[in-house]
Amino acid sequence: MRNHLLLQVVAFLLTAPACAQELSLPASGRWILGPYEERTASLAAGDLDGDSDADLVVANGRHWPGQNRIFVNNGRGVFTVERPLGTDRATSYAAEMADLDGDGDLDIAVGNDMAPNALFLNQGDGSFIKGPSFGEAYAPTRNITLADLDADGDVDILITNRGAPNEICINAGDGTFPTAIAFGNREDSTIDVEVADMNGDGAPDLILANRDAQPNFVYLNDGNLGFGEKIPFGSGADDTRSVCIADVNQDGLPDILTANIGAPNAIYFGDRVSPFTKSAVFDSQASDSFAIAVADLDRDGDADIIVGNSGSPNAVFLNSEKGQRWDMHLLAEEASDTYDIIVADFNGDGWPDVAEANSDGVNRYYLNRSAQNTSNK
Repeated sequence: MRNHLLLQVVAFLLTAPACAQELSLPASGRWILGPYEERTASLAAGDLDGDSDADLVVANGRHWPGQNRIFVNNGRGVFTVERPLGTDRATSYAAEMADLDGDGDLDIAVGNDMAPNALFLNQGDGSFIKGPSFGEAYAPTRNITLADLDADGDVDILITNRGAPNEICINAGDGTFPTAIAFGNREDSTIDVEVADMNGDGAPDLILANRDAQPNFVYLNDGNLGFGEKIPFGSGADDTRSVCIADVNQDGLPDILTANIGAPNAIYFGDRVSPFTKSAVFDSQASDSFAIAVADLDRDGDADIIVGNSGSPNAVFLNSEKGQRWDMHLLAEEASDTYDIIVADFNGDGWPDVAEANSDGVNRYYLNRSAQNTSNK
């Protein structure tokens, strides 16, 4: 069901089913990350300057050198200060935040296409110095994911390379990454990876999205960073661009949500006997979906889905009946080339907001006005 009501030039009221709260995610000319129309590939949100609100880092370039940028939140969900991240322009595809050197603040890892990957270490106030590189210096990097894979209390880096070995870069505990372990196959066109315990054994597993009609797999961790056992999901010939994990049907098992190019977007359900063999389509549009995120946008206790598309409007899918029904709502009517979509509370009202990374278009974010709708009832 497609439902949209024009409020402003590009603002839409999204009305949830009667059992849920109203959801409003308006955007306007104010809610953009600068006037730039760059080749943006990803966004990440976190408190970079220690003032308890969510700042943003934007990765620009893709195959062409671009300037990565930090946008500083003024505490009200408006990004009124912008700083460059580093002095070099690079072919950046991904930027992610975590405390990599264990000093209590958020650092930034940047993955570059056919250029050295870069670390930027936070000095505690949202200013950064460039640290050592990580991973293969000149690889076709498409994404990075940050997680503690070896359970030693520090954050490791996963690198997905399209058409080259994927890498797990092990943190030495001080924000350096001297050891790299391959995962997946050398021939994989891996574009995204998520980390979650998919079989309940306490060890983090890897969920791979592969492009170029290659099978998608869950690689099971044996507890010692061995990933010899794998479980397929999908048709075996999907062009999957992005994955995320959530318990959509609330059965206590993690499910896999996929964003596909030129095919419906689907959920693969966890199962103790036959995991990820049962599936359901939540988005039958067969768009070129490049990004997917999950959050309880209407705060009704279940997982909703946000999809970023290239060449068609981005959309929210509100969950009802424990994943049995999905109500589609457009974020905006116009189409963008969205490469990434993320969720964070930008204005501190307790409701999740949405931001999108657009190539050759302004990067836009949407403030969730559901709290105002509820108070006005």
